[in-house]
Amino acid sequence: MSDLDDFYALIDDLRGRVGGERLLGDCHGRQGWPTRGVYFFFEPGETRASGSPRVVRVGTHALKAGSKTSLWTRLSQHRGHMGGSRAGGGNHRGSVFRLHVGECLLGRDGDPLGLRDSWGRPIASSADESLHELAVSSHIRAMPFLFVPVLDEAGPTSARATIEAGAIALLSARCNPGADPASSTWLGQWSTRAAIRESGLWNVQHVDGPPVEFLPILAAHVAASD
Repeated sequence: MSDLDDFYALIDDLRGRVGGERLLGDCHGRQGWPTRGVYFFFEPGETRASGSPRVVRVGTHALKAGSKTSLWTRLSQHRGHMGGSRAGGGNHRGSVFRLHVGECLLGRDGDPLGLRDSWGRPIASSADESLHELAVSSHIRAMPFLFVPVLDEAGPTSARATIEAGAIALLSARCNPGADPASSTWLGQWSTRAAIRESGLWNVQHVDGPPVEFLPILAAHVAASD
């Protein structure tokens, strides 16, 4: 088997151990989340040659020494607001995942509000971004995901950092010629970032490698996940 097949075998193992994927739209902070972990997003319509779902984003958190960011805090930033005056929306300036998805929605569906020039910049434009944030939330909340607990210390040399970098390099069609390509209709095809279009991932860092030995580390944490 190839490293890619070994990776997806571990993902299948993880899926079975945790009872399948979740949707962020169904999640809240009182579900017993582990403090730290690595997450893997899938996307409707994006499959491997075998027809099984392909991973389209890998992420983690707390990669700076001393960081207190938890797994759920990071995932909730991607999910956006569930209640309050901005229910259904979110803040793409606090989530690079939301930023990328929002940019691609503007490219694919048009920009009637004139947001494209200011989307992602530190200061919002005078145009109301709330409707577009709703569209971003809707897209991301429909993307199934899995996570594996990795309860290590915060920092750039953590096991989580190794798993993230290694998985992205392995899955990146820009880095690995044997990786599963994105479909022609994948939303990321509308990105202005070649790293996203060419990798087939909602990632920019690590899509050019180098390869990282991470599968034994991932396997150990998957085995301890149930």
